[in-house]
Amino acid sequence: MWPWLAAVCSGLLGTACFPPFDLWWLCWIALTPLLAAIWFSENRWRFRGLRDFLLGYIAGLVFFWTVFSWLTTVTVLGWFLLAFYLAIYFAIWAWLAGMLRPHETPAAAGSRDDTSALASKPRRDKSPWLNSSTNLRLAFLLASAWVTHELLRSVVFSGFGWNTLGVALHTQWPLIQIAELTGVAGLSFLVVFANVIAITSVRRFILEAHTSFRRPHFDLTLTLIALVGVGMFGVHSAQTARETKPLRVALVQANIAREQKFDLAFTQQIFEQFRRLSLPAVEAASPAQLVVWPESSTPAPVLADEATYQFVTGFAASAKADLLLGTIDVQDRDAYNAALLVSPDGRWQLYRKIHLVPFGEYIPGRHTIPLLAQIVGDQVPDDFAFGTAYTVFTLTNGMKVAPLICFEDTIGELTRHFVLNGASLLVNVTNDGWFLRSAGSQQHLVHAIFRCVEMRRPMVRAANTGVTCVVNQLGRVTQILTDDKGSQFTEGVLTSEVAVPTSGELTFYARHGEVFAYGCCVIAALTFAYIVVFARKRRPRIS
Repeated sequence: MWPWLAAVCSGLLGTACFPPFDLWWLCWIALTPLLAAIWFSENRWRFRGLRDFLLGYIAGLVFFWTVFSWLTTVTVLGWFLLAFYLAIYFAIWAWLAGMLRPHETPAAAGSRDDTSALASKPRRDKSPWLNSSTNLRLAFLLASAWVTHELLRSVVFSGFGWNTLGVALHTQWPLIQIAELTGVAGLSFLVVFANVIAITSVRRFILEAHTSFRRPHFDLTLTLIALVGVGMFGVHSAQTARETKPLRVALVQANIAREQKFDLAFTQQIFEQFRRLSLPAVEAASPAQLVVWPESSTPAPVLADEATYQFVTGFAASAKADLLLGTIDVQDRDAYNAALLVSPDGRWQLYRKIHLVPFGEYIPGRHTIPLLAQIVGDQVPDDFAFGTAYTVFTLTNGMKVAPLICFEDTIGELTRHFVLNGASLLVNVTNDGWFLRSAGSQQHLVHAIFRCVEMRRPMVRAANTGVTCVVNQLGRVTQILTDDKGSQFTEGVLTSEVAVPTSGELTFYARHGEVFAYGCCVIAALTFAYIVVFARKRRPRIS
């Protein structure tokens, strides 16, 4: 049973890397139990690849069920079914790992009758695990394949690319600076590469303990050098001076109960709540220049309801500050999740959300696959329409702002389009109150951190409840709204002076996007083609 328990262990280790646990260091060994089960356990299955696939599927199920357990606050059935789908990507990677397993001759492998080939005694010193180039090649191919599977699950069916392995390093600021070149994909590549070298090094040490033959461990040495090099790059990036201009912002977290948020009976109560929270920030000695209210701030659409429109424009005029808020926009028969910027002089700018959340804001295939709509039921009674333009807001002082709605700040490719259009500040308005006091809002934040590193732009976030905070260009959370007990689930306002870059300089990632991940996809595709087309009747050797 140990291979199956090892697969479960990998799933649990992966979950422990992310909020609410945040045991980030476990990411360096999270995949090693699964790899040990695939490579070093006795396998009497007729189709070995099927067993490897199932081991990966079990690991994936455990990981996605546990790491996304907060989805049960919205939909238990959706949480349950989502893991069955996402685990397929995990399983394909495990199958590939099994197919790439270096071939060992019986003389090198020793007896296969014991249940732990990891500790089996070799008869000669010809095991491929003793070869540094073999191990490096194996790590390179599997790391590329892992990046490919993370990219695919982030785009297929609109994608749900949360909790990739690289995101686990969100608190390790020297390491994550490499994201300005490679995006999070580069960090995932590094983590998986290190996992493979870790398990092959253990295997190698065991083999060498049973033989007098020794070779330099170039694979382990080069991996450690790469980690140090990435850290040194991060330290250098943190010391690089950048020209900035201060902007005073006020981020309002109203903490409105989700059952009241769209109830017109609470309209006046919500108006008074936002006014009460916002006024001290705009009446201070150094008043806020930008006030941010969260996603869907008012029960009625601002531009379609006269009372709401008068309240919003009236507040911006009296505050003498720009007001950015989330709202619903209605045009003809279409409804959009939108962000609105209202200037003190009454002018407004509108952005309609481009990336909608599947099964939250729309149902994929609602009209072609009726069963999906029946499963979701009245939780998503109708679909929002998709926005098409990457609209950048211009503040009264001329600064350019990227209005990111809800989970849009978790998507690098989307965010970079706003930066290419001139945005120097990222603003996220979100309503993580749907997930109550779960880890959903914390996981949302750790993904948003990487947008700041990739773009070298600061971010301010206003949540209805959850995590209202300020993140600087290095991905450090510099301020966060909490109550007296340290809880993020509270009512309040966070004021800050944000250093906004003025040079307009673009990072490599901002200019080229996921080019590193696409390169990994090419490598993975060639590897897959070799296995399927050219090696159908024999196990491939990489040594």
